[in-house]
Amino acid sequence: MSIVDHNNNVKFYNRISSRVYFYFAIIICIFAATLGIMFLQLSKSNQKNTYRERLLNKGRSIAEILNNYIIYENYDEYPAFLTTLKKIETSEMDIWIIDNGEDDSPMKDLSDTDLTNIELNRSIRIVLENALKGKETDKVYFSDIYNETVMSIGIPVYDENKVVAGAVILHAPIKGQGQLIKTSLRMILMSAITALFVCFIVAVIFAKRLTQPISKMRVTALGLAEGDYSLKIESDQKDELGDLARTFDILSDRLAQSEEERKNMEQMRMDFFANVSHELRTPITVIRAYTEMLIDGIVTDPEKINANYERMLKECKGMERLVGDLLLLSKMQNPDFAVEKEPINVIQIFDDILRNASAICVKKNIKLDIQKTEGSVMMLGDYDRLRQMFMIIFDNAVKFSNENSTIYIKIMCMDIIRISIKDEGVGITKEELPYIFDKFYKSKLRQNANGSGLGLAIARQIAIKHNGVINVESEIGKGTEFQFSFQKLTDYEDLEDIVEQEIATSMSDNIQ
Repeated sequence: MSIVDHNNNVKFYNRISSRVYFYFAIIICIFAATLGIMFLQLSKSNQKNTYRERLLNKGRSIAEILNNYIIYENYDEYPAFLTTLKKIETSEMDIWIIDNGEDDSPMKDLSDTDLTNIELNRSIRIVLENALKGKETDKVYFSDIYNETVMSIGIPVYDENKVVAGAVILHAPIKGQGQLIKTSLRMILMSAITALFVCFIVAVIFAKRLTQPISKMRVTALGLAEGDYSLKIESDQKDELGDLARTFDILSDRLAQSEEERKNMEQMRMDFFANVSHELRTPITVIRAYTEMLIDGIVTDPEKINANYERMLKECKGMERLVGDLLLLSKMQNPDFAVEKEPINVIQIFDDILRNASAICVKKNIKLDIQKTEGSVMMLGDYDRLRQMFMIIFDNAVKFSNENSTIYIKIMCMDIIRISIKDEGVGITKEELPYIFDKFYKSKLRQNANGSGLGLAIARQIAIKHNGVINVESEIGKGTEFQFSFQKLTDYEDLEDIVEQEIATSMSDNIQ
């Protein structure tokens, strides 16, 4: 039964494609609104500037003509000019010609507008007041009379003494501004709708390209969750999604590797228990059989009784040795376990081994050939553990050697310490060679009938704890050679530092 949901039950508004389109639409709407506001303001400003320049030019022309009438006092032609001006400009604008209100104003006869009974709004009043003060002023406002936006311009009129005699006020509706706004809004709206449609197409394409690798990652993740580590995305994208897809592939490989290691560890655990059970079953069965015979009184001969006891003792010692080896191997395989290292002489270790091993060599008439490049080869290590490691290899060399053969031991110290133990025994097949360091692995040779299959595994762990390397070369019928490599201790300053550290540690322990 699947532990995950393979159906992509994501609501439409929660999907990435919908969100991409939604975000695009928001951006386009904001952009359209911003652009529309800017466009409208710019259009209104341009239109006002155009109207202002046109009215200013006309107002200045009229003011200049009035100035000439005042200077030359040519009032006879003025009525005809005013009539013509009204006919021409009335359709586009209203023209007020106003004097300054003084009794002796030279424009008294030129003024055509009486403001006595007219209620002026604030904008027109400002324009008029500024014009009579000699300032050209314009104002834009909404007029209830015209029912649309109006621009008023005030131009001062001077007499021959450059004194303001009056003013020309022009009022012109800014025609078409409302229509311009409506047209602009219509164009912006149509543009926004078109952009939203294009945005939808782009969003669909972009979202599909965006979600396709994500969908593959989802399928891959679901497969990984169910234990299928063969799934791969294999994306060739060069962006962050491509990096994420390649990370998924790396994760798949790592999980596959971890799963393989887990299966191997599980198999090793099962094999371990099976081998332990097998190794203990035989001695327990033997001890039980001899015990039952003694209890039932089947064996009554004192010599046979003693023989039974000796056999039982032998089996107990064998089980004790097996349990001890298992505990030692378990301890050595613990990553947190560290051996206590100190400066030791490798030559001294082999001298110790050879003194104790001479007896077992005599039984098979085995000769020892030892070669040493130096009289003292120093390294950091645990003396007892290293002695145990070399003794395991040496004991196997004697065990599998033929009678009247030779065991060669070489101890060389160059850039590193190299140690070789070679026999002339039966050798190891190429098929068996990769497994000789496995726990409980035993060859089918008669010499190995009483072995536990833990010796070489222990030797390898001891070498690892000393940062060393152990290799094996063997050929059937010609013997086996075990080769060791360790870091040497040649710097006397390092040796002095180690000794000082050991003394300081010892003193600290005594003080405590």
